[in-house]
Amino acid sequence: MPTNVTYEYEEAEKRFVTAQSLPEKLKCLQEMLTKAPSHKGAENLRNELKQRIKRYKDLISKEKQSKKGSGKSLAIKKEGAAQVVLIGKTNVGRSTLLSKLTNAKPIIADYPFTTKMPEIGIMDYYGVRIQVIEIPAMVEHFTNTEKGPTFLSIIREADLIVALVKKGNLDFLKKELLEGGIVFEGLVISPEDDVEKVKELIWKKLGLIYVFTKTPGKEKDWPPVALTLGNTVKDLAFIVHKDFARKLKYARIWGKSVKFPAMTVGPHHVLASGDIVEFHIK
Repeated sequence: MPTNVTYEYEEAEKRFVTAQSLPEKLKCLQEMLTKAPSHKGAENLRNELKQRIKRYKDLISKEKQSKKGSGKSLAIKKEGAAQVVLIGKTNVGRSTLLSKLTNAKPIIADYPFTTKMPEIGIMDYYGVRIQVIEIPAMVEHFTNTEKGPTFLSIIREADLIVALVKKGNLDFLKKELLEGGIVFEGLVISPEDDVEKVKELIWKKLGLIYVFTKTPGKEKDWPPVALTLGNTVKDLAFIVHKDFARKLKYARIWGKSVKFPAMTVGPHHVLASGDIVEFHIK
C-alpha cells in the first residue's frame, strides 16, 4: 500500500474494520476507492479495492438469494447480555459442548452433519444470561452452500465467535469466514477443554462484568446486571431506571472496586465484577 494515502482514506479504512454488516463494509470500501490516490503508484491499491468491492457485492447478492430461497429470514433475536456463536467442522463436538454450556438439547450423534439448522441455548454465568448459537458444520466454500450466506450473517451479527477446533482446523475456519467477509478475532477452544474453563474464557473475551443492585436495608437483588468492563455507577443507574441517573446523589458499594465495605462513591466510580451497589437519590 502506498504511504501517501489521505486522512480520509485512513478513516474510511478504520470504519471498514469495525463495520458489522456487509452493506456497511461495502460502503466503506467504495469510500476508500474514492479517497485512494489516483497516481500510477496507487494502481495496485485501486485494483485491489475494486476486486474487494466486487466480492462484497457478490456476498450481499448471495445472502439475499439465500434468504429469499428459504422463504423467511433466519435472523435470530438476541436474548440475554450477549450473543455468542459456536462454529467448527463436522463431528468436532459442537452439539456436545452446547448441551454442557446451556439448557439446549441438540441431537448428538457420531455421524457427520447432525446439526442442520442453528441450535440455541442460554448459558448462565452467575445469574447473567448469555445466548449461545451452534452454527451447522462449516464446509469448504461455505459461502456458496444453500444456507451458508444466511449462517454467515448470523455469525457476523454475534458479539463473539467461539471456534471449536481440532489440530489443523483453525486455518480452514478462518479462510471460510474470510470468504464470507468476516475476520476472525474470536475465541479458540478445543474439545478437551473443561466446560467451566470455557465459560470463564467466553465471559472474559466478551469483556463483561456483573454487579448487583441493593435497596437500603435489604439484601442484594437477583439476578445481577451485566455491564461492560469500565462502566460506572451512572451507567448502571441508566440501565436500572433513567430517573436514578437523573436524581442520583451518591451510591454505597460493597465489593472489589472499593477500599472498604459500604464506601460512598460518586456517579463516575468505575465498578468491578461482583460489586453490590446501593443507590441513594435526591
